[in-house]
Amino acid sequence: MAKPDQNRILRLLPLVGGIIGGGLLLFNRWDTLELTNSQARSDVLGIILSALLILVGLLWQQIQPRNPEAVTLIGSEGFELEPNLPETVKTELAWATHILLTNTVTRTVIVYYQGKVLLRRGILPPQREVTPGPIIQRCLNTGKPVYLVNLKLYPGSIEFDYLPENTQGVICQPLAKKGVMILGANAPRSYTQQDENWIAAIASKLAFTLENI
Repeated sequence: MAKPDQNRILRLLPLVGGIIGGGLLLFNRWDTLELTNSQARSDVLGIILSALLILVGLLWQQIQPRNPEAVTLIGSEGFELEPNLPETVKTELAWATHILLTNTVTRTVIVYYQGKVLLRRGILPPQREVTPGPIIQRCLNTGKPVYLVNLKLYPGSIEFDYLPENTQGVICQPLAKKGVMILGANAPRSYTQQDENWIAAIASKLAFTLENI
């Protein structure tokens, strides 16, 4: 469900004020039988001010940031862990993913490591198997994260069939070139730079833990 844009009314105020002011000035001019010099000067000034308000209102529509539109992801709430993992690793995976799900826009987390799915958590589709496609392979080969800010704009998004079908944004965060943490968001362009730094730090900690199993 999309969150209401709380600044929308503020952005519209100059535009509405300019239109109303200009309309009243025109009505007043038509209703005046004899126009004095002082009134003509006042009308010109009023029209200029109304035009400026309209211009400001139009500019605000373009430059003021709007909250990205969020959707309700298709799937069911779930939490699945590889049963053969040591308890300490299970605990750390549970802690890390809880932090991501509660402190970022992430709604789905998958941890894929050395060819296995170690964890699925959040809103999950029926598809459980993760088959790395070109995007995940690039992430594994380079050891660098990939952030798809608006998933539907990428032709390669079909490889993410193990995420909810209406996932809006995806971060693929490498785990020391041996795995990847895949995060799905319910709104496009919703991860901030601070979020990305936080995700990278958590991934580094998880990679260290997994390498020392």
